Amino acid sequence: MPSLKDLKNRIASVKATQKITKAMQMVAAAKLRRAQSAAEDARPYAERMDEVLANVAGNFAGDDTAPKLLSGTGSDQRHLLLVCTAERGLCGGFNSSIARLARDKARALKAAGKTVKMLCVGKKGFDALKSEFGNDIIDVIDMRDLKKVNFTDAEVRIGRPLLYKYEQGEFDVCTLFYSRFQSVVTQIPTAQQIIPAVFEEKEDDGSQSSGAIYEYEPGEEEILADLLPRNVSVQIFRAILENGASEQGARMSAMDNATRNAGDMINKLEMSYNRQRQAQITGELIEIISGAEAL
Repeated sequence: MPSLKDLKNRIASVKATQKITKAMQMVAAAKLRRAQSAAEDARPYAERMDEVLANVAGNFAGDDTAPKLLSGTGSDQRHLLLVCTAERGLCGGFNSSIARLARDKARALKAAGKTVKMLCVGKKGFDALKSEFGNDIIDVIDMRDLKKVNFTDAEVRIGRPLLYKYEQGEFDVCTLFYSRFQSVVTQIPTAQQIIPAVFEEKEDDGSQSSGAIYEYEPGEEEILADLLPRNVSVQIFRAILENGASEQGARMSAMDNATRNAGDMINKLEMSYNRQRQAQITGELIEIISGAEAL
């Protein structure tokens, strides 16, 4: 049984930890508001970009003149997995859920006889995947030196090198992994193919715009040649913003749980301390009374 001094020291230690987790929760809550606003502001642009490209790309269905970023290389043998995670931990299962989704995808592709390479954005994704796929990770992009990631950073550091690798024939298909922010307690691990571009079909909602016919200036080839490379960087930047909001939401929830658990532990330790102290005082009183009666 621990002594009173050991219990007192442990209570002080848990209280100090509780102060840290509470402070981290408050910091995450403050950062979450900005990160959530940035992620939500980026969604309409990215979704509208997809709609425009899907409309233009529909005219190239089965056409040999379609750009390579739309039609692909004609093969799906070589896959590149772009895994976006955080640079820091202490955010619950945020990083591990993204890594698990990428790991399952890599295993399935390898089982099908495909060649798999990985590009990690964020240190935690590399740490989670290096034990099994260390030889398949071609690079790790560190974003810790940036206080705030903007579109230029995503394009220069990730988008352009990725397009260069594709033009050099280093891979046929690129899949982006990130966590889509839904709420403070819910972040959805997501896999999205960005090269060659894949667009979701929109259901006809009966609105006037659903059956509209568009004419484009300049030609559709010029539009796709400019927008398809830009769309790759847009989707990557959107994933980084979604990750930022998801990370802060997950950290806020994790630190709130840690603070509550620390409080429960403190209550149990204080109860044990009080009981042991009471037992010690009672024993001392019994000794004094017994000594007095013996005299």
